[in-house]
Order: sequence, then C-alpha cells, then structure tokens
Amino acid sequence: MADLLRAGLDLRDRHAAGEVSRHGLAVARGRLENQLSDLVFPPKTNAANERLAQHLWAHRDDLFTFLRQPGLDATNWRAELAIRFGVILRKVWGGSRTWAGARAQSVLMSVWRTCWQQGRSAIDFLSQLLRGRQSQGCANSGLNVCSADAAVALKSRDRQRC
Repeated sequence: MADLLRAGLDLRDRHAAGEVSRHGLAVARGRLENQLSDLVFPPKTNAANERLAQHLWAHRDDLFTFLRQPGLDATNWRAELAIRFGVILRKVWGGSRTWAGARAQSVLMSVWRTCWQQGRSAIDFLSQLLRGRQSQGCANSGLNVCSADAAVALKSRDRQRC
C-alpha cells in the first residue's frame, strides 16, 4: 500500500513538472486505482488486515483526490499544523473545564491563527477590539471574526461595546 501511495505522489510530481499530460495523469490514476483493487480484494487471513482492506475500499475515491484535482495537497499536514498550537495548549492545561472555556479557546485560536496567516498582531487586534477602537466594525478589520465571539472568548464585561 505504501508503494502505491508513493507512486501516486511521484505521479503528481511528474505532472507538476510537465512530464505527464492531463490525459496521462488520468490514465495513470486509473492504473493506480486498479492496483488498489488488486491489493484490497484478495481475502486476508488476518482480521485486522481485512478491516484495513475494507476501510481502504470504502474510501477509495478519497485516496487519489490529489490526482483528480491538481494543486490539492495529498495530505492534511497544513491543517494539522494550523491546529497544533491549540492541541499543545489543551495537553499542557488539561483541556477546557467547561463548554464556555472550550468555546473561548476555539475563538481565540481562530483569531490568533487568522492574524498570524495575515501577518498581523493578534494582541494588537484583540486590544483594539476590547478598547472599542474597531469603530468600523470587525468586517472592516480584515479578519472574519464576529465581535460577539471575541467578546465571549475574552470574557469582556462590556459586551455591548463590541
């Protein structure tokens, strides 16, 4: 299975380098999908291997999506990286003790990450938001965050100001 996935990644790279045409990509992808069925269909003697084979077959359309849509990442490492800071905080602090705390952390992590992606200071943004200096409203701040969510997250006493 690992060789099959590596072949898919190699095919993606060759297509990106212009070595394989769009038609060639489709043909090669079909061959990879046929190889997947050859791996999955013979009955497995080990129950765990059979479960894995059934799982792979159930998700066969998802395995090579990155070959159907060039430019799409083959893995979810970007998403994993995006949530890493929040996961570390949860593990260090033992998680949120309440649903309100979980919601607050979720909103703060979203604001923090969005500011980071836009090259902005999350501290400055939140400071301005709490001081009411967002007179134009959050929509004009360039961040897609609702003032009410930020107020809940920061446990602001004067939520009307946001």
